[in-house]
Amino acid sequence: MDFSEQGRVERTDRIFTILDREYPRARPHLDFRNAFELLVATILAAQCTDEMVNKVTPDLFRRYPDAGALAAARPEELEQSIRSTGFYRNKARSLLAMAKAVQERFSGKLPESVEELVELPGVGRKTANVVAGNCYGAPAIIVDTHFKRLAGRLGLTDQTNPDKIEFALRELMPETRWTRFSMIINEHGRRVCTARKSLCPECVIADLCPFPDKSK
Repeated sequence: MDFSEQGRVERTDRIFTILDREYPRARPHLDFRNAFELLVATILAAQCTDEMVNKVTPDLFRRYPDAGALAAARPEELEQSIRSTGFYRNKARSLLAMAKAVQERFSGKLPESVEELVELPGVGRKTANVVAGNCYGAPAIIVDTHFKRLAGRLGLTDQTNPDKIEFALRELMPETRWTRFSMIINEHGRRVCTARKSLCPECVIADLCPFPDKSK
């Protein structure tokens, strides 16, 4: 298998073509109606399942529909609202700090660029890319746990740091594909190339993957 830069570019193109056809409806698994809700849900999803977050957010968004309402929340009440997502005290602090920063720095309107989003407390590049890519149409490589795992298994990069993975993968495809590629890789990681067991016999891109070594 060709692991040169050009080889990776060509393999990434083929992977995209196949998975794009395989998962035509791939999208975030978090429920949201706008960028603010997706940002909050993504922060809550750290070390928590999307399913659990989706159980919590309907009531949460009724209580705190925007950054202004969230910034004014009583910490202890917010903690109770998100308790079941785990690490609720830390998450509550992050949400409050984020909402206050949106109010103070951006006049209550969530910024649209990754560069501005990462200025918000508790918002890293992955979270910023989730929002920018899915709500604002910005080109975004979203390095979540599934993307990180598959980027390594597929031999698309030797990097292990999420930020370095993001910038390495940017070089392998046009930016018009970044967000879509992130969505279909995430879906494949959830359904087939899972963390516990990779279902290689069922994988539509097995011939493009060096993991495991099929020559043995």
